[in-house]
This record gives sequence, structure tokens and C-alpha cells, in this order.
Amino acid sequence: MNIWRSIIVSAFASLLLMTSPARAEWHEASSDHFVIYSDSKPKDLRRFAELLEHYHVALGLLTGRRVPKPSPSNRLTIYVVGSEQTLRKLYGDKNSSVAGFYVPRAGGSRAFVPRVRVRSGEPDFSVTVLLHEYAHHFLISSSRHAMPRWFSEGAAEFFSSARMRKDALDIGRPAYHRGAELVYGDRVTVEQLMDPEKYKEAHGNDLASFYGRSWALYHYLYFSVERKGQLNSYWNTVASGSKSIDAAEQVFGDLNKLEKELIAYLNLRKISSFRIKKTILPIGPINIVEMSPGMDEMLPIIIQSHRGVTEEEALELLPEAQEIAADFPNDPGVLAALAEAEFDAGNSQQAIEAADRAIAIDPATKGAYIQKGLALFKLAEDAEDADAAFKAAMQPFTSLNRLENDHPLPLIYFYRSYIQRGIEPSQNARHALERASELAPFDLSLAFNVGIMQASEGKTVLAASTLAPLAANPHGGEQADMAKFLIDQLNQATEGEPFYPSFEDSDEVEESSEDDSDDASA
Repeated sequence: MNIWRSIIVSAFASLLLMTSPARAEWHEASSDHFVIYSDSKPKDLRRFAELLEHYHVALGLLTGRRVPKPSPSNRLTIYVVGSEQTLRKLYGDKNSSVAGFYVPRAGGSRAFVPRVRVRSGEPDFSVTVLLHEYAHHFLISSSRHAMPRWFSEGAAEFFSSARMRKDALDIGRPAYHRGAELVYGDRVTVEQLMDPEKYKEAHGNDLASFYGRSWALYHYLYFSVERKGQLNSYWNTVASGSKSIDAAEQVFGDLNKLEKELIAYLNLRKISSFRIKKTILPIGPINIVEMSPGMDEMLPIIIQSHRGVTEEEALELLPEAQEIAADFPNDPGVLAALAEAEFDAGNSQQAIEAADRAIAIDPATKGAYIQKGLALFKLAEDAEDADAAFKAAMQPFTSLNRLENDHPLPLIYFYRSYIQRGIEPSQNARHALERASELAPFDLSLAFNVGIMQASEGKTVLAASTLAPLAANPHGGEQADMAKFLIDQLNQATEGEPFYPSFEDSDEVEESSEDDSDDASA
């Protein structure tokens, strides 16, 4: 029996060990790169935060990439929401098999996972999902170049199978959760991984075997002695502008030979992995605090709001938010959450009033400045004196910038204050939008806007480069199609001449407000 059939047997056995811990109070764990909200016991929450911080350091060590320490609001916020049923309801599809999802946004990137257990042995699948998504978050944050889909997913799968030990972190282990597809799934060839068109011809949009095969190839190239250095050479060749298939043939040589090597590799009884001592994975302090009684009651509403709600859903949430705020009128966090609930429900003036009450109690309540700024921007749309209205709308964001100089939202709304008035943005405003994207490279919708702005300035080569990661995004949907279409147009444009995109010649691309969350399912 090879390793993959053993994996399938052990996976079924592990399902019998799953239990549901008792309900506890909400706590917040705050560290250099993460903010985690959970009703787990503090010691379990601390262990979870430690795992994530050690994992972040290990990603840098093994990839050779470095991500600067983010400003507080650019950390990833993780909500541990309880049962898988609760998670799927929050996701919006109770019948789905989703095991966690990630929403990358400037100043508010969030991941949602069910209750997790960090323990020796096999991690919960929800932990694997979170580590997969954070690997994407890390890789996008550390490179502005577009990654081929197999490379992106193979790397995320490679790192996400990590296991925490008492004094070490195991990384590069077998992707146990991909065992079934590797044994029973359709065979995806190396050539098909390297050439998206050939993959589509053979498999259409079916990704049932894509992730496992991408993991296998990445793992083999990472550990292969005979092919040492080829993985990095391939990536550097792609980053220099070569197509994936051309870079593969240049670096790997005969792809049929590589295919045979990969098949032999998957039939081995044992494969390599890393065990990295925590002593060489230094992390910063982790602070655990118990939420206030008001925030303890408000957090389920905050989670739903941060997931994203329609106006109808917001109207359903609002009475409960108002009731909690009435019970805790002096809690600035509760009042900031009320401001968000009012704004989501279309009540801009009430949102401003709630935000002002929060700021009066604690002038450092960042969420209150955001909600007040959003509400003022909304009211400014219909103001008679637009210049005065948008100037007033920028004041909360200016205050937020003083509290946190690298918060991306003040920079974004400084640029929008021009666009929404129909005024040509100043050079400072343009630089502000680019700086926001530098601070939040994982927000691909923001990068899309930056690319459009650069094209309008005649920087067609730079714009195409900015849009390239969006075009390669495996979860990009229509936005990825739009980026590809625009890149084709930019390649025909003249550098130095302002370029304004047109979608008139495209039958496939339509503008969309599609949900930009990324998800992984069982």
C-alpha cells in the first residue's frame, strides 16, 4: 500500500475523534500579523495565535521572501465562528461543503473558520484551510508578479499541511486531504499544469484533481536533489515575463520525463518534509484580552457585518444592534459597531451620531472614524456644495491617518474624494492610491483600480504589470477576465499616451460587483 491509500484510511478514522467543546466567552488575541476573535479558552487561543505566527516566520524562511510587519489595521483578522453549520450559514450557502473562507480587503482582510483545535497529530481541516489561504495572502504580499495557477495553489497546498508540535513546526508534509483525488482522480499531466489552455481542453473547468497534482509537483520540485534550484529558476523566468509553458520547457526540459518522475515520486512509501524548531522561528508578543460584556454580545453581529450584508440583511440585524447599544451606552466598541450597522442599513445620519458618541468616549476608536467617514461620503453624493461636503467627509479619515499613519483607507478615500466629484485627481491623490495598494497588495480590487489609473496616465507597461496578478488569480472570476482583456488592450496601446479601457469588443466580460471572498471546501 503506498502512502496515498494509507492517507485515505487515516482520514476516515480521524472523523470519529471530532468533538464539540463547550461554549466560552469571547476573547481577542492580538499579535504582529493577526487579530483573532474566538470563544475558545484563552490557552487554546494563545496556542492558535502562536501557530499562525510561527507559520508566518516559516513561510519567510522557506520561500526566502520577506513581508514587512503590517500596520495594525493591515493585519489579518480571523473570526472563529463555532460550528461548520454556523460557518456555512455565514458564508451564504448552508448546503455547501465550505470549511473556511477569506475576504482580502485593504484595512479589513478577514478570514472565517469554524472552531479549531491546535494539537499534536493531524490538524483540523479548518486549520489546513486557513493556512492555505494565509499562504496565498503571504505570497501575494511578498511579490507583485503574477503566479501561474498551479504554482500558486501548489505552494499554498505545500505549506498548508503544516503540523504544530510542542517545540517545532512540521511543514511540507503529505497533503492528506488530497489523498483521494491523487489516487482516484483524473490524471493531470505536468504539461497541462504548465499550459492553462491545454488543461482547459482536457478538463474544462473541473478542478477536482488540480490541487492535488499541483501540490505533488511543487513538493517534488522543492525536495528533488536532481532538480535542485529549478523551482526558483522557473518562478524567476515567469516573473521576467515568460509564459508558464515556455519557462517550464526552458527550465525543466522534457516535460514528459518530468511527468514520469512525478508518477514515480507519488508511489514512494515516504516523502520528505521539514521539521523546524521554534527556536529559529522567533515571534513577537501575543496579547489575550477578554472582551467587554457589551462587545461579547455584539461580536456575533460584528462578524455578520464584516462578512458583508445586503441592505435587507442589515435591516434585520439593526434592531438587535440598537438593543445591545442601549444596554451598553458607554462602550465605544459597541457604539462603533452600531455605527456600522446603521450605515449598512442605509441610515447615514444615525451612523454619524453613533460614531461621534464612540469617539467622545474614546478618541482612539478607529472603527468609529471609518464609519463616520463612510457615512459622510454617502451624504456628500447628494450635497449641493460638493466641495465642502467631501472636505468634511475627509476629516474622519484624516483623524484616522493621525492615529495610524499607514492605514490604507484614508489614502483610498483621499483619491475617491476627487473621483466622486468628477475632478481630475491631484498627483498627491494618485500617489496615495498607489501607496494604499503597496500597503495592501492582497486587495486585488484595489490593484485593479490602480491599474486603471496608471493606464489613464499613459503608463501602459506599468498598468499591465499591475493587472497581471489579477489576471492570474485562480479565484478571480469576472475580475480576472476583465484584467486579461485589459492587458490585451494595453499591449496594443502606446506608452505615454493616456489609455481608457473599453469593454465594447468583449462578449464575455461584464462589470460585476462579485463577492471577492476566497474559499476552500472539503
